[in-house]
Amino acid sequence: MTRGATAEAAPPASPRAAQAAPAAVGAAETLPHLLQATLGPDEVVILLLRPSLLYIPLSSLGTLVASVLIGTALVYAARFQWSPWTEGDAVLIGGGLAALRLGWAAIDWWFHLYALTDRRLLARYGVFRTQLYEAPLSRIQNTVVVQRLRERLFGLGTLGFSTAGRGTFDAFWEMLRAPYAVHRTVLDAVERYGRR
Repeated sequence: MTRGATAEAAPPASPRAAQAAPAAVGAAETLPHLLQATLGPDEVVILLLRPSLLYIPLSSLGTLVASVLIGTALVYAARFQWSPWTEGDAVLIGGGLAALRLGWAAIDWWFHLYALTDRRLLARYGVFRTQLYEAPLSRIQNTVVVQRLRERLFGLGTLGFSTAGRGTFDAFWEMLRAPYAVHRTVLDAVERYGRR
């Protein structure tokens, strides 16, 4: 296959996983330019993923709670004569803070991109300072699926990867749908292509 071409995802381990597994990339046009520029001429993309859209509110939970608390405190303070704002102003301030945080999380989500090819794993993220992590499949030593409570409630999970010679995990694919199916696909690719 040629650069930017895609392959079918490895078959999932079970019929149940087949229903939950994300689809492989459908066309070369769906590959962002930065990713296309890093691919070899005959490299095959097996998976191209972003975090779930739930990444936007879930990564913003702390700020959203703080916005509600600030808005509530300002609404309460608006009842006193010394307050320079009204209850409506207080709601706008709290809502504005929440909207700003959700907007930033949406931009951050857009710049998260994860790819699995027949040669390596890639993770691209960052808004102002973009980072591109790549590791050859032959160097992947350990993988882990982590599900914090908020992820588990929505069927999401985070995959971590470590390479040979490292004592820690090098990269994470955050808040993925069907994390165990994605994990199985990664393990199959490592076994099939990384052990050549």
